[in-house]
Amino acid sequence: MKEQTQRYPLAWPMNWKRTTPKDRRRASFRRASTETVAGQVQRRTISLTIAASLDRLEGELRRLEATDEILSSNVPVGLKGMPLSVSKEPEDPGVAVYITLDRKPLVFACDKWDRVADNIAAIAQHIDALRRIERYGVGRIEQAFVGYAALPVSTEDWRVVLGVGEYATSDQVDAAFLEKARTAHPDAGGSHEEMARLTAARDLARSVLRS
Repeated sequence: MKEQTQRYPLAWPMNWKRTTPKDRRRASFRRASTETVAGQVQRRTISLTIAASLDRLEGELRRLEATDEILSSNVPVGLKGMPLSVSKEPEDPGVAVYITLDRKPLVFACDKWDRVADNIAAIAQHIDALRRIERYGVGRIEQAFVGYAALPVSTEDWRVVLGVGEYATSDQVDAAFLEKARTAHPDAGGSHEEMARLTAARDLARSVLRS
């Protein structure tokens, strides 16, 4: 997992549905800031930077005792492999965080918000909320993380295999499958392996789009 997952550009998990650009919103995550004006200390809240959001995320992952952390986004990374603060948001502000917890690969992904920093902060806050399950004694943390098991990272993204766009519909997936099956099927000069690959991509696409 650690060696295969790329930090840049974004490696979105195959089993997570995307948020369409028109449905993304500005988040309300903020941080405190102080400045001195005419000898007076003024306090206010300002939007999060990527660096501030990373601090929040790293704190939550540390408390979770996660290992092999990889944050993937469409923001170029620095020498330490972490996304740099940028003046212009990428067209796709989604973020995916891949970790290992108790030797199990997990992934958290968010693209609900229109800023990379806010999507990072959302994942950090979400992890904090999940950890509360064990704090309150009602359930176990293992139960909370069942739904976040990471599929093996692969270039076999169903969008790539089927040749469809980022926000393809079920009808577009089926149409693409039928078109490619004309040449992938063994009876049409293809192979059983090629047809199986195509069918697996279609089935995964249907599952993701239904969720």
